[in-house]
Amino acid sequence: MPAQYSDARSEEGSTGMPEFGDSIDLATFEQILEMDDDEDEREFSKSIVYDFFSQAETTFEKMDSNLESKDLDQLSALGHFLKGSSATLGLTKLKDSCEKIQHYGAHKDETGANVISDDNVCLKACGKLIKQAKEEFREAEKALRKFYHDE
Repeated sequence: MPAQYSDARSEEGSTGMPEFGDSIDLATFEQILEMDDDEDEREFSKSIVYDFFSQAETTFEKMDSNLESKDLDQLSALGHFLKGSSATLGLTKLKDSCEKIQHYGAHKDETGANVISDDNVCLKACGKLIKQAKEEFREAEKALRKFYHDE
């Protein structure tokens, strides 16, 4: 068992690995944790994660504003932006939702394979996906705050 998880053993079970469920890909998140100099303090990884929290909140505010103004191009760009940040941390569910926002903002279906010419269809899909992405973000945020003992 990697030493960096020894402090999680009593809380998370016999393996010592944090329990993130399906909201966070552990293999990806471990790569961030490997950059920490001090496994007890985890200052580096914590700063990355907490910066992401602020970035996501700001991006969701921009998404709401652009949804209201019906700016699909900006919704696509914001979806792309948040997709990349969430992928870096291993937030797979959030990444997937943001990718779909990116596609709908670009007048495509959720797979990005088929063109959708009706703006209203795209806007409605973006609205639902933004709501879903916010829920996925809150789920991941809660798990990460627990991991950093900051619930």
